[in-house]
Amino acid sequence: MVWSEVWLLIAPPLIGGVIGYFTNDLAITMLFRPYRPIYVFKRRLPLTPGLIPSNQARLAQRVADTIMGSLLTPEELQNLARRLLQTERIQQAIQWLLGLALDQIQARNQARTAEVVGNVLQDLAGESLPRLLRVWARRETFLKPQLDQVFDQVLLEFQLSPEQASQVADWLLTSVLPPDVVRRAIVDFLTDRNIQVIDEIFRSRTSGTYWVVANLFGIRNALMRLRAVCLDERELSNVRIAELIEALALGDRIQEWLLNLSLQNLPVSTVRALRTTVRDTVREYIRTLGPDLLKGLSQTVNWQQLATQLLNRLQTSQAVTESLEPVSEELALILERYLERDLESLVAQIIPILNIDQVIIERVKNTAPQDVELAIQGIVRSELQAIVTLGGVLGFVIGGMQSVILFYR
Repeated sequence: MVWSEVWLLIAPPLIGGVIGYFTNDLAITMLFRPYRPIYVFKRRLPLTPGLIPSNQARLAQRVADTIMGSLLTPEELQNLARRLLQTERIQQAIQWLLGLALDQIQARNQARTAEVVGNVLQDLAGESLPRLLRVWARRETFLKPQLDQVFDQVLLEFQLSPEQASQVADWLLTSVLPPDVVRRAIVDFLTDRNIQVIDEIFRSRTSGTYWVVANLFGIRNALMRLRAVCLDERELSNVRIAELIEALALGDRIQEWLLNLSLQNLPVSTVRALRTTVRDTVREYIRTLGPDLLKGLSQTVNWQQLATQLLNRLQTSQAVTESLEPVSEELALILERYLERDLESLVAQIIPILNIDQVIIERVKNTAPQDVELAIQGIVRSELQAIVTLGGVLGFVIGGMQSVILFYR
């Protein structure tokens, strides 16, 4: 066998292997390159740019459809939300937020915070609460249980002690009804008309000894003389009135009357009517004058100082710190019940808002072809190299089969 015949047998496998290797390598390279179209004489060469760069928009749409249709389905998003929004995680997140808010209150400029809180409190006490109070007072059941309880437990059972009755009696006799006040009351009462009316009544409606005294002597002159004495002799009149008060023991009588003063001694119907009257009076007062009273009180309060004291108290309050955990737990349970009921509709509303498929499309379309090539090769570099090698092996095998056929021929 000469060298020319040996070369004819060796050449087909070698040439086939080289062709198969570099053909597959060229095909894989043409998936990504060239990155941009190539023009010759203002005509774009075919297969430029590469397969993936020229179809990157359709690739982005396919990727988004695949992800949203198979991976991020509404059911999978609901399951993902359930795993993320477990009660323990929600509680930890809420507790962290509450702690962060408390730290922010402590760290921020308290003057600004106190100003904001003070304005809120002033608006609540001066504007919102009066309007609410005016609306609430129109209801028939407004404060009815509370006022009835106060009436039954306080007013109905209220009774003065002997010491209190003695103090009230002394106050009445010394401050409310001193002798000079009694004297002036007598003078104001004994007008000419009142004296005439009293005299006529005694003359016409008395009998026996009183009739004789009233018609023979009359009481007109006696009453006019009493008035004249009270007007002309003030000091003497005051002394006589004081002696009369002491002689009649009015202080003891008033004290005894006060000790016996109790709503429980009244008839049941009277007590019920009095309770209704007290309730209606309080409600009417609150409805008419309550809002103005609250507004007036709100204008007298230094809300900035009150807000500063409140914030300082919150900063140092151990109760606030200890309440973060139970409060966050309760909020987490409330949120969990809400999610169990409305998670499906909530996810259905969130998906259009997030617009995940459009985000995927934009991200894939805006990715540079070089980055796409690097990403794919980074993932399947060994597989792509295996395809190139396989092309060379197949070319070598096919060339070897041709050499065998030539050898037998």
